[in-house]
Amino acid sequence: MNLVLQIWRQAGPAIKGEFHTYMVDDIEPDMSFLEMLDVLNERLTLQSEEPIVFDSDCREGICGTCSLMINGQAHGPELGTATCQLHMRKFADGDTIVVEPFRATAFPVMRDLMVDREAMDAIITAGGFISIPTGSAPDANEIPIPKEVADTAFNAAACIGCGACVAACPNSAANLFTAAKVSHLNLLPQGQAERWERVTRMVDTMEVFFGSCTNHGECERACPKSISIDFIAMMNRDYVKAKFRNRRTVSQRG
Repeated sequence: MNLVLQIWRQAGPAIKGEFHTYMVDDIEPDMSFLEMLDVLNERLTLQSEEPIVFDSDCREGICGTCSLMINGQAHGPELGTATCQLHMRKFADGDTIVVEPFRATAFPVMRDLMVDREAMDAIITAGGFISIPTGSAPDANEIPIPKEVADTAFNAAACIGCGACVAACPNSAANLFTAAKVSHLNLLPQGQAERWERVTRMVDTMEVFFGSCTNHGECERACPKSISIDFIAMMNRDYVKAKFRNRRTVSQRG
């Protein structure tokens, strides 16, 4: 395959960036998108040019660092797929492919295709930890959890924190990410002790860095794990309940 790549190049956070055009040939259809970028970088290095900076780690669709906008879509044209698992056979010979970093105020560009997603870490940190003493690892069936609840919690826990939901949202909201992280703990018995404090802290922290959700639904479509926006409704419900609980607790103390 022969391709034309229009790739965003930016030397640093405070430096103006622009698109550069690269011609790449002899690309195998079974290559992943990141392998194709590796080939391009190897050729740039041999030509004594600066390679293109992009994030990657596991290359198995687990870590969430391979966050790229490809032809205006977070992670590219294949639904339910991270960039590292997107194969070049999804494109046609001679295609022009536009590659740029995730665009959101909370994700400042560090260099080229790499963004700083530290704001998402702040939400995770706000969630705290589970304080319930569990001792040694319990048997798998020792704590009874209905299968429907366990399956739903597992679906929420599938979030890899890539930020595609933020990049796809017209408001740059992080509600799907936050809802997934809140819900997979709040659904399980072990997460009940801090349930109401957790949802309050995480949502309040989210509001500091990200825009507001207006239910466009683009986040669910862009998510490489196809996480449902139903979790946003669950988070909102818990947040409202938590606010009433906190108000009642304060009034009782007064």
